[in-house]
Parts: sequence; structure tokens; C-alpha cells
Amino acid sequence: MTTLLYFQQANTQIPNTTADRSNQDSLYWITVKTDSGVIHAAVIFPKGSGPFPVVILLHGTHGFAQEYINIARRLADSGIVGIAACWFAGRKGAGERFITPINFDDAPPLVDAPGLDRFRVARYSIDTLLFEIRKLAQIEKNRVALFGHSRGGGAALDYAVTHPDKVQAIVLNSAGYPSEVIQRSTALDVPILIIHGTADNPEDGGSLFTNIAMARQFEAALRAAKKDVEAKYYEGSGHNELFRNSTQFNDTVKQIIQFLQKSFAK
Repeated sequence: MTTLLYFQQANTQIPNTTADRSNQDSLYWITVKTDSGVIHAAVIFPKGSGPFPVVILLHGTHGFAQEYINIARRLADSGIVGIAACWFAGRKGAGERFITPINFDDAPPLVDAPGLDRFRVARYSIDTLLFEIRKLAQIEKNRVALFGHSRGGGAALDYAVTHPDKVQAIVLNSAGYPSEVIQRSTALDVPILIIHGTADNPEDGGSLFTNIAMARQFEAALRAAKKDVEAKYYEGSGHNELFRNSTQFNDTVKQIIQFLQKSFAK
């Protein structure tokens, strides 16, 4: 079940026609119920009549934040529906200090213990959100991408492997690449953009698995398997540089838009 709310206190009506959306950048909040909680997502439509391609933004362990909505707005400026989703509640880790938190206590839980439930919750949450998003007007249902930062990147990658044909591209920002993930690379069948800082480390929110060497190994494995992959490495940048460095933020958004425009054109 999805609830769609127009994000403007003075007007809680939902625009239903092309004319209603033609002259504005419209931000809405949707809520999607899952078996473990409620996903809250900011949906930003571009100006114009559409239909538009879509990118769903999945936050990292530091939690949902205003910065993801900022990225969604920039995507909308380029003709892509940006959807910033709070896909789990709470936050933890060194990366918290780099973002402006937005809290939804009824979101699905942060499952941090090893085991299948961690993947089950993430997969079901993403799948349910995708199902509901495809019902929205002016959405290009066959041009949907996932962007994930850190833990969100891991969730996006896992979903693309386990749900073939559900998304058409993925962007992995500061994701982790343990050996089992690198081994599964041959199962991927969508264009992939890897974005990573060469100084990624645990002190600013990374982990042993987000080391730059592992990111490069993942890229190499994809290329060896003849996969459609691009990579952008930021020299000297850490795990959360996207959220604290305006120059890198702007360039990252540019890289994402260019990648998606090429990927969606295929």
C-alpha cells in the first residue's frame, strides 16, 4: 500500500494531470508499507510532461539525510525523477557527522547481524518500493536505476544480482566489495558505475571492505567478465567525501547523470 502526499503545507492535493506538473519541480513524500516497517521516500519530478526515467537513492549506514534529497533534486534538474528513500530506520558509524539527518522511526529496522535476514529485509524493501513506484504517473517503467552509498550500494548490488531485469542500471558510491561480492560479479547484467575515493577508510565511515584495492578488484572482475562498467576514482577522497566536499558532490552528480543518460539510451 502506498500513500502519496504533496510536500507543501499550503496544498495537500496530489497533481493528477500533465498540466499540473508542467511548470514546476515537484517534491512529494510517498510511504510504502512493507512487512517490517514503512519506507518513506521523497519523490522529485522534473519540470515538463514526461514520462521520465527514475533513480532510487539508497542511503548508507549513517542513515537517511537531506543530502540524498539534494542529489534527487539535481537529478530532477536533468530530467530524471529522483527518489530519495529512507529504506531503514536509525543510523550509526563515523559517517553520521557528514550528513544532515532525517529520522523516520517506523522505517524497516537496520539489520546489522550476519545472516540471511539482513538480505531478506533489504531485498523485500527495495522490491516493494519499486513495485509501488512503477505505479506513479509519468514514470518510464523500463528506465529505472538504483544508486547506493556504502551499505546502500551493497543493497543495490545484491538486488541487481538477485532480481535480474528489475532495474536497468546501478551506481555504487563507496560500496563494500568483499571477496564473495567480487565472485558474484559475473551474474550482473546491467550497466554499472563505480564511484570511490582512493583514501576510503574506517575512520570516516568506511570499512575493510571499502578499501580502494577491493573496489579496483571488483572493477577488474567486471571487465574480465565483459560487463558494462565505468569507474570514477577520486584521488585522496574518503568514504563520505560526497557529502562534505561541494566540488566532489557536483562532479559526482555530473558523472551519475552522464552515465544514466548513456545507460538509459541503450
